Amino acid sequence: MARTRSTQTPTSPVQPKASPGPPVIAIVGRPNVGKSTLFNRLTGSRRAIVGDEPGITRDRIYGEVAWAGRTARLIDTGGIIPDDAALIPAEIFRQARFALDEADAIVMVVDGRTELASPDIDLARLLQRTGKPLFLAVNKIDAEGLEAAAENFRRLGIRNLVPVSAEHGHNIGDLLDEVFAVLPAAQEPEEALAGPESEPEKARSASARTASPRTHGEFEQHETRVAIIGRPNVGKSTLLNALTGSARAIVSPVAGTTRDAVDELMEFQGQQLRLVDTAGIRRKGKTRLMAEKLSVVMARRHLEMADVALLVIDATEGVTASDATIGGYAHESGRSVVIVVNKWDLVTTGRTDGKPPADKAIFERQLRAVLKYLSYAPVIFISASEGRNVSRVLEAVLRVAAERRKRVSTGQMNRFLEKIDFQRASVPMAKRVRIFYMTQAAVAPPTFVLFTDRDVKLHFSFERFLENQIRAAFGFEGSPIWFKVRARNESKKGE
Repeated sequence: MARTRSTQTPTSPVQPKASPGPPVIAIVGRPNVGKSTLFNRLTGSRRAIVGDEPGITRDRIYGEVAWAGRTARLIDTGGIIPDDAALIPAEIFRQARFALDEADAIVMVVDGRTELASPDIDLARLLQRTGKPLFLAVNKIDAEGLEAAAENFRRLGIRNLVPVSAEHGHNIGDLLDEVFAVLPAAQEPEEALAGPESEPEKARSASARTASPRTHGEFEQHETRVAIIGRPNVGKSTLLNALTGSARAIVSPVAGTTRDAVDELMEFQGQQLRLVDTAGIRRKGKTRLMAEKLSVVMARRHLEMADVALLVIDATEGVTASDATIGGYAHESGRSVVIVVNKWDLVTTGRTDGKPPADKAIFERQLRAVLKYLSYAPVIFISASEGRNVSRVLEAVLRVAAERRKRVSTGQMNRFLEKIDFQRASVPMAKRVRIFYMTQAAVAPPTFVLFTDRDVKLHFSFERFLENQIRAAFGFEGSPIWFKVRARNESKKGE
């Protein structure tokens, strides 16, 4: 597949200058040269998946690097093969071009234990055309005897060459010293607007910043984390792109395209949302490659760090046992849940299988039957590829996030208890308990402490009855409700 390359000629070294927000460093290179290992080393995290298999990283991964009292945003990109026309490599290349456009400095990584290859030469020429400060990190140089081999890469024509070992941290400080020396100084956005712009231009700039996705690094606080979860190939990456209005994640018909979690910070109705597209979760027996196994582990980890989970279901396949298992992960971890039925347009219009158009009420009834434990989760039918109803997803996220943080006073709760007829609960007499009073002990998820006449676990029928009554009175849409039981005389046991 032909690509348009930059025709910009090399310029003189760029001098440090002020720019809005923290400066950006992009890490690029061929597959399997150690880019993700370097990214994890610089960010002090295990954000990117690392392994011996080439091509593990595909999307752009963002993080923060701090050095000598300064910070910068760091972008890890997939392995670039400029002339590969295959779908996945082409999409990786496109994602890397986004990173290069955004970067203030570029670090090209090569494998110091291999011979200089023609793809390295092609990539170096491409990067030199950007006119941006370019550094060559010759990786895997973890012994003094190997440093002479790093000099062979001088033939790439990149003046700033540093032999490093990302795995062992060798010469990482030297690399950061050189990179930060050319980075522009960070500046507050308000100061950056104080240039020669006219007042209408300033107003348009402010409006654009409010409506568009925000920067990707870990610099913003007070955000709601939203994990997009589901089986492989149900449209999670397409949904992320539709919600953010960008080509943030690689989309392809190949199941398992996403491996690293891809996140994007955006603003909606005055609220900051960090959307995290996770890898498709499948059964252990279905994952064979190490990268796939790690991606599932990372997906579970990002789910547990989220506030709200968007459980994406493929309307063309219906609700499966795997969907139920993944939804169970979100429920058991206490995440709020919004169920998103994607590809709804494919089962309602233009069907080619001869079946009648799907009925929304029937589909939701079948969905509720399989996902009984998610009865509290709202269901939204969308077409991510067509952009239909995607705004309703964001509205639901804000709604359930607010319900998740709702707090009911003890006085309200006790007045609520007085009105409940517990005789209507279908619980055996031997399993009944008497509730003296109840209080909300925590939010996110809402957690209630029941002070009872016996220190026993609530019967599931009694717990379900009480949960339904609480939801009818106070809401808590989209969020699981947890109960803890304490005997009223518990504090007197030791006397």
